[in-house]
Amino acid sequence: MKKILMGHNFKREGFKDLEGKFEMIYPENEHFKREEVLELISDINVLIPNFSFQTDKEVIDAGTNLQLIANYGVGYNNIDVDYASQKGIPVTNTPNSVLEPTAELCFALLLATARRVGYYNNKLHNGERLGWGLFDNPGLPVYGQTLGIYGMGRIGQAVARRAVASGMKIIYCNRHRLDKSIEERYGAVYVDFDTLLKESDFVSLNAPATAETHHLMGEAEFKKMKNTAILINTARGALVDEKALIEALKNEQIFAAGLDVFENEPKISPELFSFENVVLTPHAGTQTYAARLDMQREVAKNIINFFEGGEISKVN
Repeated sequence: MKKILMGHNFKREGFKDLEGKFEMIYPENEHFKREEVLELISDINVLIPNFSFQTDKEVIDAGTNLQLIANYGVGYNNIDVDYASQKGIPVTNTPNSVLEPTAELCFALLLATARRVGYYNNKLHNGERLGWGLFDNPGLPVYGQTLGIYGMGRIGQAVARRAVASGMKIIYCNRHRLDKSIEERYGAVYVDFDTLLKESDFVSLNAPATAETHHLMGEAEFKKMKNTAILINTARGALVDEKALIEALKNEQIFAAGLDVFENEPKISPELFSFENVVLTPHAGTQTYAARLDMQREVAKNIINFFEGGEISKVN
């Protein structure tokens, strides 16, 4: 029987389809330590890492019987995909199950930052004085505003769908221009990155972490944004130079930021906690019980289909 090493102590119900077909090895605690993985992996056929486990050359080389790396998550910058390809090991991810929940949180952060939900909530909870006057502590509108989406893939389009329903205008920047039919669906206008930064009232990052997108948002980019603009990042922390973001917030170069991901997570730059115009969530884009189980089911489907000849979400 093929052996699967579970990188995390997942809920068993999400992997029901694997029961009886594979031997599943779970950690006793929340997850396996790196040294435990290296000790066990020589006898393993499938590795399921989550997005925090670095599946590098050392791990891959130790997996002498490894046939598949079935990543739990859509992003796969935690895996040395190029090296896995050299070793002839396919890598899969979970693009379908993360789509709607990630877009939901992205738009939730957009609304929360624009309408200052976090600020109001914290003040009231802490019993601090909060003005109730007609123009005290105003937020920004969403209706009629321009949302600039960097990375108009499936998640970017799911965000656009929510934005259009809220009366927003869409401009986008992508490696390749979308088909005209997709642009028409969202009333989306294709622009270069400079134009997106200058014209957007909200900038949403929805692209993967690659060498090309590393520190996509830096000092120069923040200076191009409107001082009433808001940055939303639910993609990967490395897309933003966190030090540059902190300076932009200090200098009021942008109005606010909504962040679900961080450059050195789970560590968060302490300065970000000091801003009342920054809404933070702990990489919670898919943090609903239903979404987490759906991700497990998608991982299971990839594994079963890999061995039985069906379709898999292969990234290499």
